[in-house]
Amino acid sequence: MVDNIFPEDPEDGLVKANMEKLTFFALSAPEKLDRIAAYLSERLTRELNRHRYGYVCIAMEALEQLLLACHCQSINLLVESFLSTLRLLLEADKPHLHILATNSFVKFANIEEDTPSYHRSYDFFVSRFSEMCHSEHEDADIQNKIRVSGIRGLQGVVRKTVDDELQVNIWEPRHMEQIVPALLVNLQQHTQANSESPAEQTEVCFRELLGRAAYGHITNAIRPVLMHLDSHSLWEGRSFAVRCFQIIMYSIQSQHSHLVIQQLLGHLDANSRSPASVRAGIMEVLSEAAVIEATGSVGPTVLEVFNTLLRQLRQSVDYQLTGYYDNAGKHKTTSTEEKTLQDAVIKTIGSFANTLPVYQRSEVMLFIMGKIPVPGIYPALGSPNAGFEGSRMIQVMLLKSLLQVSSRYESSNLLTALPSSFLEPLLSFTLMEEPEIRLLVLSILTSLIDRSLTAFDVSALELKEDGCSRQDNLFMRKHAQRLYRHVYLTCREESSGPAHYQALFTLLAVLTVELASEEVVVDLIRLVLALQELASSAQESLSVFNRCGVHAVCAAFLHLLSQLGPPPPLQQHVAQVVESRRQDAPHLLPEDVLCDEPRLPEGELKVDQSLLFVQSKICEALTGSSYSAHAERFNTPYTPQLTDEDRLSKRKSIGDTVSLQMDMDPQYCPDTHQEEEDGGGGEVSDGSVRGDRRSLWIPGETLILHPTSSMSSVAEDADGLCLSLSPQTSLLQSKLDQVFDLIIRPPPSPSGHSPPRSTPLYEMKFPDLCVY
Repeated sequence: MVDNIFPEDPEDGLVKANMEKLTFFALSAPEKLDRIAAYLSERLTRELNRHRYGYVCIAMEALEQLLLACHCQSINLLVESFLSTLRLLLEADKPHLHILATNSFVKFANIEEDTPSYHRSYDFFVSRFSEMCHSEHEDADIQNKIRVSGIRGLQGVVRKTVDDELQVNIWEPRHMEQIVPALLVNLQQHTQANSESPAEQTEVCFRELLGRAAYGHITNAIRPVLMHLDSHSLWEGRSFAVRCFQIIMYSIQSQHSHLVIQQLLGHLDANSRSPASVRAGIMEVLSEAAVIEATGSVGPTVLEVFNTLLRQLRQSVDYQLTGYYDNAGKHKTTSTEEKTLQDAVIKTIGSFANTLPVYQRSEVMLFIMGKIPVPGIYPALGSPNAGFEGSRMIQVMLLKSLLQVSSRYESSNLLTALPSSFLEPLLSFTLMEEPEIRLLVLSILTSLIDRSLTAFDVSALELKEDGCSRQDNLFMRKHAQRLYRHVYLTCREESSGPAHYQALFTLLAVLTVELASEEVVVDLIRLVLALQELASSAQESLSVFNRCGVHAVCAAFLHLLSQLGPPPPLQQHVAQVVESRRQDAPHLLPEDVLCDEPRLPEGELKVDQSLLFVQSKICEALTGSSYSAHAERFNTPYTPQLTDEDRLSKRKSIGDTVSLQMDMDPQYCPDTHQEEEDGGGGEVSDGSVRGDRRSLWIPGETLILHPTSSMSSVAEDADGLCLSLSPQTSLLQSKLDQVFDLIIRPPPSPSGHSPPRSTPLYEMKFPDLCVY
């Protein structure tokens, strides 16, 4: 019956009538199936050895029909002979036989089996199909056909084995290391976009493979991808690596996506000594993967993700400063390459942060803030060789990272968005000498306070204006004076440029729109009048541009404020002053000053009184309105409060002397002390001492001791000062004792027991001839 299915001429094809008889017989006597399959396989082998390929195709067709016709419980009797026949065809050196065998295997793979098989092996098919995917046949058309067949064969293996625990585990590394590279090689080919091209077929297969991956299989599936991109230097091009991981992220189950992120982060650490282009490529992939990752979490260790990224920033700074990306000093790198990497890291930090819920973004911002090197507190962050320049670079890049996180931060509660633990160190950086740092801080503050991200005209909606919420009122009562103080001090910086004054105006405008109550508006006007006085003061060492810039900020802000609700008389006064400036002194308006090429007057700046905003007129304009209840505050000119934040001032750098500060009770402090012109509210300039007797200086509420003064001279100064302040002598002496005790206190013992207290230097009794 088997012989009768073969025609005399192979071109006539399978004898259908006889094939139906054979199929009926096999179904009637299933115990004969194994003998039928064995004989068919023997006949096919004989025809193959005689190169009679027509009969080979007929025998293969007969086996396929028997497979499809048999019931599931009987299929095992056929499979062994069928698979051995396929191996024979795949080992031949004829491409058309490879394609024939692959097509038969795919048909077999689509058959659902109810009866498990314990003894089948697909190792040969994985290896052979993977090899076909790498075909380099001289005929391009044949090469494409072979590769497509190999891809379809691998797809069939996956379908046949992935859902059957008794089958071979296709997710084992030895299989994945063959399958994945075979797919990626074809994924790189950008041929014509049709269903028969290797690239298109590969993407379909790759997506199906990843879509079937369970939690425990993700790692084995991703590791060969990373190895392939490494060995073929595909990170540097970035386009293919990004496309590859886009396919991965969109194909796997969403709850597994954080595993891919963790694999990439681990690979980034493993390549920390690789060229900057490789690290930047991995970082670009991470950024794109984070955008796709849609579950709202980057895994159980959120802060570890950001810790890894920040560590890459610090390493990049070290490499940029040394010029080498290895410890041996053999592999050179350039500033341009490292800056490209640093930009990629900052972008990736923003991408990850945007996937997080609001409460986790707050944690991330606090985490990043804690990593920023603060003068005198974290001087050793990064490489010991980085020094001051390295710390400055890290400060800039971490603040840029904060700006990325805060740029899309949306919170209805500013008390939560800007807690004291975050706001205080952030504001301290406005006192830094580096202009870029101050500009970044202003941008971060603005982005966190600004919650009106609407980009279209909402006036037509006739929305009801909401007042300042209770939480916003609490925020302003708690932090307003600190914000005003830093705005004031920032305006005194000589290194500020147009961008700084634009950022200051934006910050003031956002405060007005988001957080303004009657009390806040009055305080902002007082602040602006103080800034105007600052710009007009001959005692301030500000350039003509700085003075014009401050005047321009005042004009722009008051013009905006007058349009937002205060009574018309205020608007009239502001409009009158602005018009006078426009005619007689355009250099006091933002159009002429806050631009790329400021138009400034020659010589010293002279401002006529008619060009200034007058406090009495503003106060009169607000009389009789809802603002009049707070109008008496205008009688007290604004002066910035002095706080312990001055220890982080611009004049304190890494390695500089760290001032020791102590808050004094205001009621015991003289009111006659005025803020000095150094801009830091009691800051000690770079290692200098203001005279022998001014090392100890008490402006307002802050006590600063200059450590370069000897202990004896400090004591002498203290004694003299205490004598001059006899009513407060005992209090001041007790405070000094506390400070001296802190200075010389030995470090805590590791055992937890405090060592015996040594006698303070200032209490020691020395002989008259002792030199100290």
